[in-house]
Amino acid sequence: MRVGEGTMRIREWAKKIKSEIAVLSLASKHKDTPWYAKGAILFTLGYALSPIDLIPDFIPVLGYLDDLILLPLMIAGCIRLIPDAVIDECRRKIEKLEEKPLEKRWVYGIPILLIWGIIIWKVIQIIE
Repeated sequence: MRVGEGTMRIREWAKKIKSEIAVLSLASKHKDTPWYAKGAILFTLGYALSPIDLIPDFIPVLGYLDDLILLPLMIAGCIRLIPDAVIDECRRKIEKLEEKPLEKRWVYGIPILLIWGIIIWKVIQIIE
């Protein structure tokens, strides 16, 4: 294995996980997804997006094991609970979305920049 091959596999794997999370998100809103699968999906998505992990990331090596092992297992478990037709439909939708280039909407960043500007301005006033 060459030096760059390992990082390419990791990037592909990470992209696949990101795509599967998007599929689960769509499936959670689908009318044909069973209620128990929706519950498992919401738990998995909450865990994936939560800053709190089962094993804190600051613990060397072990901290990332939950992200590398637990999250993919949770995703795989959720996918098994969802009917194949729903998964296929959601994957097709995600593939179509991934093919489209994202439009850059700078307008959405303006409120965030204004909030940060106000925070910085207030901190400077307090310091002086």
